Amino acid sequence: MGIVQRKERQRAELREQILAAARKLVLSEGFEGLTMRKIADAIEYSPATLYLYFENREAIGRQLCEEAFGHLLRYMGTAAQVADPLERLFAIGRGYAQYALENPEEYRLIFMTDAAYMEQVFAVKTDDDPGQRAFDVVVDAVRAAQAAGHIRPIDPTLVAEMLWTSTHGVVSLAITCKDVLESPLEELSESLHAALLRGLAP
Repeated sequence: MGIVQRKERQRAELREQILAAARKLVLSEGFEGLTMRKIADAIEYSPATLYLYFENREAIGRQLCEEAFGHLLRYMGTAAQVADPLERLFAIGRGYAQYALENPEEYRLIFMTDAAYMEQVFAVKTDDDPGQRAFDVVVDAVRAAQAAGHIRPIDPTLVAEMLWTSTHGVVSLAITCKDVLESPLEELSESLHAALLRGLAP
């Protein structure tokens, strides 16, 4: 391995260390506890070094969220290819729930962290927001189900939010206090979606 390649690898490794330390801080102390000084102390580098990688803590927070939503999109991607639009909605819900259960720390970070963190992180909008792209997968599936006559012609964003929030409620309980749920998560989530979609049928 040449000197240039070694330096690039070391730079990538340090960047990942910064993000890992920041993730732990946000989850344990909230966004208010996230400072460049604390991150630097955690990885045993000077704060000045961090600024070579990220301009501020908000940039670090945005990167954490972008990576997490990108991960979520990969779970939902296969489901989005299901031909039958109604089954596609169920498949998307299953993919979302699977992501949450297999990546609980990431899920907490993007959906169960304090409001101050989310406000700061999403204050800057980008043209290719992975969070919006993940939500658009659901909206597009709702539109397809409406076009096929499975759902009444009402605001597809509203329907998508209903489906998303119902699944979020189930998986957040499964992550934080799973012993409260007597029914299997998959069965409960599917039943909620089925009930909602029956109510939304023409």
